[in-house]
Amino acid sequence: MSAPGTWRLNQQRYRLMGEVCETCGAKIFPPRDICPACEAPAKTPFALSGRGEVYSFSTVYHPPEGFEEFSPYTVALVQLEEGPMVTAQLTDVDAEEVEIGMAVEMVTRRVQSGGEEGVIAYGYKFRPVPNPA
Repeated sequence: MSAPGTWRLNQQRYRLMGEVCETCGAKIFPPRDICPACEAPAKTPFALSGRGEVYSFSTVYHPPEGFEEFSPYTVALVQLEEGPMVTAQLTDVDAEEVEIGMAVEMVTRRVQSGGEEGVIAYGYKFRPVPNPA
């Protein structure tokens, strides 16, 4: 990704900034101009908690170009507490330990190395929530 593209997505990638629809109250991620639930304008920023649970997952053994260093890695659909579902890589967990319904939390990690443009991209991934002792 280019440097301008990286900067443009900072709020979404580092803080899970979405929007809330003032008409129906739906939480939206990623941000968009129109609420998918009621089709009203949705422009009010909303910080999602970053907590949720694994809805579904798959382990990638043959990654696309640029993601080889992370292979094998697990990608999950994460249902956030506020409602939106996001796709993200899981981190700090072995593939055989992942299960549907597992509680996870967002963390910021390296997503891609610099490549030809030299920009190291960071973004959100999810890790298991530590069990209280």
